[in-house]
Amino acid sequence: MRRHVQRNTRHWHELPPSAARLTNSLRDIGHDFPTAIADLVDNSVAAGANRVDVDLKFEGSHSYVVVNDDGSGMTAGELREALRFGTRREYGVGDLGRYGLGLKTAPLSQGRRVTVVTRRSPTRAVIAALALDLDLIEEYDEWFVLEPEQSEGLQQATQRLRHTSGTCVILDKLDRVLPERRPSGGWARRRLALLAERTAMHLSMVFHRFLEGKAGEGSLTITVNGEEIKAWNPFAEDEEETQTLDMQEFELNTNSGSGLVRFRGHVLPPRDAFSSLAAFERLSGPQKWNRQQGLYIYRGNRLVQWGGWNGLRSLDEHTKLARASLDFHADLDDLFRINVAKMRVLLPAELKSMIERPIHELCALADERYRGSGGRRAHNNEVTDDSRNIVPPPASHVGLAIKAAAMELGYGHALREIEALLSERDPAVAKYLGFR
Repeated sequence: MRRHVQRNTRHWHELPPSAARLTNSLRDIGHDFPTAIADLVDNSVAAGANRVDVDLKFEGSHSYVVVNDDGSGMTAGELREALRFGTRREYGVGDLGRYGLGLKTAPLSQGRRVTVVTRRSPTRAVIAALALDLDLIEEYDEWFVLEPEQSEGLQQATQRLRHTSGTCVILDKLDRVLPERRPSGGWARRRLALLAERTAMHLSMVFHRFLEGKAGEGSLTITVNGEEIKAWNPFAEDEEETQTLDMQEFELNTNSGSGLVRFRGHVLPPRDAFSSLAAFERLSGPQKWNRQQGLYIYRGNRLVQWGGWNGLRSLDEHTKLARASLDFHADLDDLFRINVAKMRVLLPAELKSMIERPIHELCALADERYRGSGGRRAHNNEVTDDSRNIVPPPASHVGLAIKAAAMELGYGHALREIEALLSERDPAVAKYLGFR
């Protein structure tokens, strides 16, 4: 209903958006199936869950997905607000949420109906349940939620919450998951099984710090179709031969103050230095070694972007062992311009200039490690207290500094030619500098 309001001498016209058009548009903000499930796990983590179970149930055209958690749950009023597009709430520095859209847009990007069943009180069995159904919203073109109709998923969720607090999110009408033709066929079954595998891998990477117990008190358990997933730590921190560099902190100014960004480089072992071939293959990651090199960007300990150097340098076979973590919190969201699906960020120009040198130094180390020279990290020159004369650094550190400078200036290829020529003409000098 359109309202006409006169305020002072100006006329205001309320023009609410079309519910049918906007909800369908919001289905295309960047989620695929694994990232949609990860967005729901964000809500579980925010609710203090210790366990999240993801189940993909194949029932032909009636297939559905359930995400259960044992978190704090919601009251009936909180549930209604949570299903509002653009939830009215403030997000703290440690919150994984951002736009107040995830509980709606993530599941609806894959299916046309989402049902949320929740229980807040651990002592009173008061269970609230509401559904968002795009078919009905499209039919009536109204923003509304409704009590869900009975289904197998709803019965299972209600039964589970009879004994504990928590939340169950049920996603069905899987129009973007199942094939339009023959949704009950073998291909549809195999597709759901493949999505379960991809989702398990994605969650093991995105939430690896939570699974390892490094993101706060206790650790998080996630299962997919009944199987507990193991954390995929991109930095091979359990490997004895991994080189972990000192953490560096950079301060960025915002309109409301400032925030810290933390950078830490890692040089992973080459294949023959890994504890096993299986460990080497697992650490190659979903995109394999060359494309997995680069920055791993975390927001509140949750991985939001991985692989590549964000325009600071190109991928190179010789630096594929280089990976670096970059951490920021929600207080810097505006600077990083994180997208709604929480999969992409844009590095602030000021930060790019700050981390350019550490990245090139890291890549020089990785290049040296790849070539089998066993390079060590370069340190700044030191000054003696008695004479204030500069103590010359080891020759290998000089060579490493030359490599880092050449890469920073874009002369990596020329440097390799110099290394080859010097190794041929004067191998003693090349060895002295740590070349070859």
